[in-house]
Amino acid sequence: MKQRKEIYRTAMYLRLSKGDLDVDGLDKSESNSITNQRMIVENFLDKNPDLKLVDTYVDDGFTGTNFVEVR
Repeated sequence: MKQRKEIYRTAMYLRLSKGDLDVDGLDKSESNSITNQRMIVENFLDKNPDLKLVDTYVDDGFTGTNFVEVR
């Protein structure tokens, strides 16, 4: 009897790195930190077919050192 492999619904959470501030004054659609995190997670998901990406959450522009609640 063939065993059925479980599929896990997964969300990607990406957060701005404090060191990735735009010092050039250029308006980017997405920071380098977010872009790199997205690539790392997508590569991980490609290697783990039991994980199905269902949503992505991005905190681009907010850092962990900013304790103001963001809604």
